[in-house]
Amino acid sequence: MPDLEPLAVYIHWPFCVSKCPYCDFNSHVRATIDEAGWRDALLADLAFEAALLPGRRVTSIFFGGGTPSLMDPATTGAVIDAVARHWSLDADCEITLEANPNSVEAARFAGYARAGFGRVSLGLQALDDAALKQLGRAHSVREGLAALDIAQAHFGRVSFDLIYDRPGQTRAAWEAELARALGFGTEHLSLYQLTIEPSTAFARLHADGKLVLPDADTSADLFELTQAMTAAAGLPAYEVSNHARPGAASRHNLAYWRYDDYIGVGPGAHGRRLATATERHKKPENWISALAATGSGLNVEAPLDAETRATEALLMGLRLAHGIDAAHFAARTGRTLEATIDTAARDRLVAQGMIEARTDRLQLTPQGRPVVNAVLAALHR
Repeated sequence: MPDLEPLAVYIHWPFCVSKCPYCDFNSHVRATIDEAGWRDALLADLAFEAALLPGRRVTSIFFGGGTPSLMDPATTGAVIDAVARHWSLDADCEITLEANPNSVEAARFAGYARAGFGRVSLGLQALDDAALKQLGRAHSVREGLAALDIAQAHFGRVSFDLIYDRPGQTRAAWEAELARALGFGTEHLSLYQLTIEPSTAFARLHADGKLVLPDADTSADLFELTQAMTAAAGLPAYEVSNHARPGAASRHNLAYWRYDDYIGVGPGAHGRRLATATERHKKPENWISALAATGSGLNVEAPLDAETRATEALLMGLRLAHGIDAAHFAARTGRTLEATIDTAARDRLVAQGMIEARTDRLQLTPQGRPVVNAVLAALHR
């Protein structure tokens, strides 16, 4: 029997319990939700995608978005069961729940574990109460660590994220915070340098000069410190901002970075399937209306030509520590890696020690990782 093509499934639950200054989903704050109605809608949207992608092997299911840890465990269980009916699940299919610390309850987490989740990703964001307030988070450090305790008691695989390179953050402060984070013994950490997204409260503060980020030298120093400390603790970077013990990398995120097919179901969800970009209606009410009218929540379904696919695969794949496999790149995009990049720029970057280039692989060096965006800008034709 031939090996089935891999597929990752993303379920987007857009609802939040509080506003957030660095995302643009604040219109999705809801006090009450029709859980049964949303469950039926998600199942219908999922069935639409399944009809287009028969005979696939699901490697991961990820529930993300606003606050998916507020979903009834029975709803998540129904979605997982539906995925298993539509496709073949890998024996070690990774099923992840994204959770905000202020929505974590022990009883609910026990229900998620029974529903089939084996992994949880917690949005701790910081281990400093002043920083959490600055970031607009509703939870405290005490609440975050209590949520982490609950997660570690119910799930075999636990990850959490932190944001560093924050306004006013010093090397000593981040070193102490990261050391504390590493001491909790999780298998995976996502460590993001603070960035300013357009059309957010942070963007407006930054434009007004009320939010000043660290300078480039400080940012580079904090990045290098992060790489050294995580590697020493046995969680080296497998992607520019993600660190894991051997074998504990997020299978779902690897599907994105390797440019494998993935479907996105739910309001605002994006997907890439059969050389086509998909995007669901972002506003929940519009998504529901589209489902009723057409059988799916699709707002965009756009074919991607080989050049666009190659560009996307380059931008995603070079972020991985092991870089881009040339054969996989060609199979997924229809173009060779050699034809996609500026080869003169590649040779310069190799001479500068920023990348390693072989006939079968292109990857960043440790020197190139902090400036991955500049490297990509140079390589892209």
